[in-house]
Amino acid sequence: MRNGRKKDEALRREEVIAGYRKLAFGAGNDALKLLFYEQTPPPEELASLDLFNVSDIKRPKGGGLEIKFFDRCEALLRLEAMDGDSGRRDLDGVKAFYEAIARSVKSED
Repeated sequence: MRNGRKKDEALRREEVIAGYRKLAFGAGNDALKLLFYEQTPPPEELASLDLFNVSDIKRPKGGGLEIKFFDRCEALLRLEAMDGDSGRRDLDGVKAFYEAIARSVKSED
């Protein structure tokens, strides 16, 4: 059960990393297509658009369309922080392994 939980956590972590990468490096072409529609596109066309990077869409009373994107810099900072956490965990694991070996050598003396 413990290995299953670690595996689930690792999969969730990879999903989060993939999401942040998509926010940081993904294209906004489909969101920009919306700006050029004179009318709301049909539901099947809307469903086919990749709007992952979009945080908000509004139609102001004065007309037009307002599209807000997620902050790419924030996504990059979070990716960097997650990578740093991983590196620290790896070092903690190495340190614990080294300490276990050192204890076993001392106990044999």
